[in-house]
Amino acid sequence: MKTAKIKNSNWELPIRKIVCVGRNYVEHIQELGNEVPEKPVVFIKPTSSLIYSGDKIIYPEFSQDMHHEVELVLLIGRTIKNADKQTSEDAILAYGVGLDMTLRDVQNQLKQKGHPWTIAKCFDTSAVISDFILKSDYQLKLDEEIFLKVNGVFRQKDSLAKMMFKPAELVEYVSSLMTLEEGDLIFTGTPKGVSKVNKGDKLEAGLSDLVSLNCSVE
Repeated sequence: MKTAKIKNSNWELPIRKIVCVGRNYVEHIQELGNEVPEKPVVFIKPTSSLIYSGDKIIYPEFSQDMHHEVELVLLIGRTIKNADKQTSEDAILAYGVGLDMTLRDVQNQLKQKGHPWTIAKCFDTSAVISDFILKSDYQLKLDEEIFLKVNGVFRQKDSLAKMMFKPAELVEYVSSLMTLEEGDLIFTGTPKGVSKVNKGDKLEAGLSDLVSLNCSVE
């Protein structure tokens, strides 16, 4: 079973499901020519897609346009359903940084046909996560900076303040759709700057100086 590793601790929490949010930064929505949603756009990744810092992202043979998407990741610490805002905030156990790797060419083909994005989002190694920092050790202020470098060059670098739907709002909304359980992850959307990666690229992502990850594309 895949686990979420807690920074500066031997504690590991089994991961149950991975809930992802799309279109949560206006400038990213604009760069892809999408409409600004009234509610969060939600989809799921399987735990089989999950890898860790230091692992390799495998470029699928059925795509020629894989993009990086760096995101704040929430680790849920209790079971909730139809939670209010305060309960949702209290359910966030820890914060991490993650990569939602996306097959943009496949996604665009699926969108044109009105089909789900599943194939573009759920392939093996499409979700990369860092260790997590407990909220009891650090309270997120939302002025933190999330970033991604490819071969040492910044591709994405933005403030969490630009999120349309803040962490507790996302947890509250997702809990209205499905039960959230201890060990669930919520990827909270990516800022502007997404772009193609190539085999051999080295990726580095981070949330200010709190958590970080490194991986390569093979």
